[in-house]
Amino acid sequence: MKFSLWPNMNRPFSEVVELAQMIEHDGWDGLWYADHYMPDTAGGEPASGDVLECFSVLAGLAASVPRIRLGSLVAPTTIHHPALLANQAATIDQISGGRFVLGLGAGWQVNEHRAYGIDLMEPKDRVTRFGEAIEIISRLLSEPRVNFTGKHFTITDAPCEPKPVQQPLPLLVGSGSPRMLRFTARFAQEWNRWGTPTITREVVERLHTACEKESRDPATVHKTTQALVYIVDDANAVEKLQAKVPEGRSLVGTTEQLTEMIAEYQKIGIDEFCLPDFTLGKTPAERKETIQRFSTEVASHFRN
Repeated sequence: MKFSLWPNMNRPFSEVVELAQMIEHDGWDGLWYADHYMPDTAGGEPASGDVLECFSVLAGLAASVPRIRLGSLVAPTTIHHPALLANQAATIDQISGGRFVLGLGAGWQVNEHRAYGIDLMEPKDRVTRFGEAIEIISRLLSEPRVNFTGKHFTITDAPCEPKPVQQPLPLLVGSGSPRMLRFTARFAQEWNRWGTPTITREVVERLHTACEKESRDPATVHKTTQALVYIVDDANAVEKLQAKVPEGRSLVGTTEQLTEMIAEYQKIGIDEFCLPDFTLGKTPAERKETIQRFSTEVASHFRN
């Protein structure tokens, strides 16, 4: 099983580089970065706060660390034109020597769309737009020229050069809805979803169904997931903390209990666990210490 890290987008770039270098040295497999423009808010109002731009960060990391995979988690196709996404992905793949994964989503964060005047669209049209975008991106990254006419995009004799080092460059879809899973099965090499093992199991089953409808072997889809991790040294305090953390997307326990939870992911076919650093400490030193502890006391049981 593979393990990757997801630094919060409000970290200074110097800290992100240090984390990337540390996990590369410690045997981790990858680093993911969110593509957002402001912190989320429950009411959809704009919010202030430091947010580094996803693809700039990933390009910088591609030139700073030589081994781990790097990917967007995930780029909303409401905001980015597919030709731009294809060119960004191919460029970072060239910089990294073939280590980039383009994570894509249909878009969801209300406040950034509202603040910048970008139409989030109703869910049906949003997913239709996504389906057109991922097809265009997939073809631009692999075909000499692309023609496409859809409801949302028209592409005419369009090139994308140079092509990425990887063929195919992995496309990852972050979603669990039926239509999005169909697009995953049709165009993507990887898939991602938040959730505990119980929730993730249900979505993996839906992904298998989508693959069957698209005549795709589900074993050919690299499956990734993430959850907020809370390491508790006192087993008696686990239940109390569980009542306070985000439901359905949090893992709370001692390192022994967390190891058992990761084993549950492995049993349902998850290939990679992504560790967000959001809950791992208030300072860079605390976060580094907790990440290394997770690596040695939990992830080490699953690495080949």
